[in-house]
Amino acid sequence: MNVSLDVNTVQGRTALASYDVVVLGAGPYGLSATAHMRARGLNVAVFGKPIGFWREHMPKGMQLRSYWWATNLSDPEGRYQLKDYFLLKGKREPEILPIQDFVDYSLWFQQNVVPDVDETLIQRISKVGSLFKVQLEDGRVLFARAVVMAPGLQYFVYYPKEYQGLPASLVSHSADHHDMAEFKGKRVIVVGRGQGALETAALLNENGATVQLLARRSVHWISGTGHGSLPPVLRQLRAPDSALGGGWLNVFLEKLPYSLQRFPRDIVDYIVDTKHGPKGAPWLKPRILGKVEMLEHQYVDAVEPLGETVRVQLASGRQLEADHILLGTGYKTNLKRLTMLAPELLQEIHTYQGAPVLNPWFESGVTGLYFIGFSSVRSFGPLYRFVLGADAAARRLAVAVPRYVRAL
Repeated sequence: MNVSLDVNTVQGRTALASYDVVVLGAGPYGLSATAHMRARGLNVAVFGKPIGFWREHMPKGMQLRSYWWATNLSDPEGRYQLKDYFLLKGKREPEILPIQDFVDYSLWFQQNVVPDVDETLIQRISKVGSLFKVQLEDGRVLFARAVVMAPGLQYFVYYPKEYQGLPASLVSHSADHHDMAEFKGKRVIVVGRGQGALETAALLNENGATVQLLARRSVHWISGTGHGSLPPVLRQLRAPDSALGGGWLNVFLEKLPYSLQRFPRDIVDYIVDTKHGPKGAPWLKPRILGKVEMLEHQYVDAVEPLGETVRVQLASGRQLEADHILLGTGYKTNLKRLTMLAPELLQEIHTYQGAPVLNPWFESGVTGLYFIGFSSVRSFGPLYRFVLGADAAARRLAVAVPRYVRAL
C-alpha cells in the first residue's frame, strides 16, 4: 500500500516521494522489520549503512558471545538463516561465531531480502498533520505514515563522568576503533568488566599493546549451571536451555518475548539491570588471565592529561599512566542523542531513564513512531539487546504497523 496523499497540499509545491513506512537503521533489527512489513504489503523505505555498526564500530577479530544458531536475522519465510548461509558457502557451523562471518552473513541477507537500502542519512524527522516528514542529508524530502526507529549502538555509547571532556587522543570508547593494531607498542588502560571490555583487552594484548583492565567490581565469567552431576532430565528441569542461555528466566524471555512489557516497572528494571549483565565468555579466560593486568575493585578519583599521556589517580592511592584509555563501558539509551528527531517530537515521547516508554506494539507516545532494538530494552527486557530479539520485534511490527497505516 502506498501513501495516498496529495503532498502538494502539505508542501505547496511539487509532489514528493511518499511511503507507508520509513525505517531508520539497516542493522539486524531494521532489516528484519523491513522484510516482515514488506511481506504484509507495505511500501517501506529503509535508510542507513547495512550492518554499519558491526562493520565499522566492532573490533576486527572479535567473536560473538551468543550462540551462532541464535544470531539470525529474520525474514518471514525463514529462508535466510545462518545455517543456510553456511550451507551455501560450504562452511562448517562454528562453535564460536567470528564477527566477520556474522557481517558476511548479514550482508548476504540484506542483498537477498532488502537489496534497496538507501545509505543516505536521515537529517530530520518531524510531524506534519498525521504524517511524518523525513528530510535526508542530500536534500530529499519524504513523507510517511509511520516511522520505525532502529538506530545503531553508536548513538548510545556511554562515557562515565570522570572521562568526559578529555581529548579523544587520550580517551575514547571501544566503539571508536575497528582495528586494535593501531595501539601496537602502546600502554592502554581498558575500563570495564563486561564481554566488550574483556575482549577489547584480549585483542589489544594480542596486537602488541601493554594492557591494564580497570574495573569497579569483580570480573565475572559465564559458567555452566553447576548441576553437572544431576541426570539430564533433572538438569533440564532445574535450568533448561534456551537461545539466551540456561535457566527458566531465559526460557521465559525467549518464548514469551512481549510479556515483560506488561510487568510492573520495578520488576522490569530488576531484570534489565541484573540479568545478562557484565560477564565474560569462558573462552576469553586463557586470552586474559596472566596476560592482562586485572585491577578490580578500583575507583577513580581523577583523570589528568599529561601532554601525550594520561594519568589515572585511583582511590587506593595508586597512580596509573598510559598512552590511551579505552572505555569498554557499554551503551546507555538516551533519546536526546537521536538528533534527527525534531525537538517537538522528542517532547512528546514519554521517556524513562532516557529510553522511550513503549506500548505492547513497540509504539512510543507519538502515534505511528516505533522503536526497536536496544532502545526498547527498558520497556521489553534484555532479549532486545541481542540479535535474537530481531525476529520477535519484526513480527510484532508486521501486525501493528499495517493495522495503523490502513486505519489512517
